[in-house]
Amino acid sequence: MGALRYLLSRLLQGLALVLAVVVLNFILVHAAPGDPVETIAGASGGMSEELQAELRKQYGLDKPLPVQLGIYLGRVVTGDLGYSYFFNLPVSNLIAERVPATLLLVLTSVLAAFLIGTTLGVLSARRPNGWLSQMINVMSLVGFAAPVFWMGMLLIILLASVFPIFPVSGMRAIESSGKGWGDVLDVLHHLILPALTLGLVYLAQYSRLSRAAMLDVLGADYIRTARAKGLSDRAVLYKHALRNAVLPVITVLGLQFGNVLAGAIVVETVFNWPGLGRLAFESVLRRDYPTILGVLLFSAVVVVVMNQLTDLCYRLIDPRIKSS
Repeated sequence: MGALRYLLSRLLQGLALVLAVVVLNFILVHAAPGDPVETIAGASGGMSEELQAELRKQYGLDKPLPVQLGIYLGRVVTGDLGYSYFFNLPVSNLIAERVPATLLLVLTSVLAAFLIGTTLGVLSARRPNGWLSQMINVMSLVGFAAPVFWMGMLLIILLASVFPIFPVSGMRAIESSGKGWGDVLDVLHHLILPALTLGLVYLAQYSRLSRAAMLDVLGADYIRTARAKGLSDRAVLYKHALRNAVLPVITVLGLQFGNVLAGAIVVETVFNWPGLGRLAFESVLRRDYPTILGVLLFSAVVVVVMNQLTDLCYRLIDPRIKSS
């Protein structure tokens, strides 16, 4: 009963947070400079005042902002995210088409950064004054300080121009059939550079965080007790120390998922990756309010869900939280 009450309270908190984010996003998007009807008129080479007024009426932009907000919230509750002004398609369909590409990029980058970064942090903490530790620290500082777009351009120059190993843009080759293992290998070939660009920044953060956490845990009393019992270094390191040292990394991983999605916008724009980030960038340029709000809503839901999963992972890993 207590667990059910906890899950219900977390669900209600998540729904309230998503509602607040939706309202705030709606107000900020409509308060931003620019008019979608004027943008459409400019793209079409001109439009009469009567036609512009008709478009504003069709899109509901002639109503007061509180009325527009109420209509939008009513549609969101029913799962209707509206129609895109530019693509002239349902926003939910546009998001559904772009989600697989973004999830593939983000999950690949985050999981690789988490696994490799944690491993490097553990190796660095085993001998904090050794040459391997110093080299990992230098690499972490460079990766942490480098902007995502700069890292992407640098990798394009190095691995697509100087050494033409990977493709520069897109998710598939033009001649790809879109079927079979050949298509899978083609997508993976195009994925390496964007995933490497997005993952390097977070790999540096996770390696430094796991190193600091491991150094702190290795000096704890229970670790000295485990060593005094005659346990091997591997058992002490991976069975006792790592389980507690990985908790801060999991926390940051869950809390930074929103930052990863924001970084994906830059990476998808640099590499022309057909995901949500690219869709959001195009929608902002075209003042496509429904699409912008739909992408922001999806991102907010993903972040809230990831935070809930982070709490659940905490309860599974840390026996103190489980018992409480």
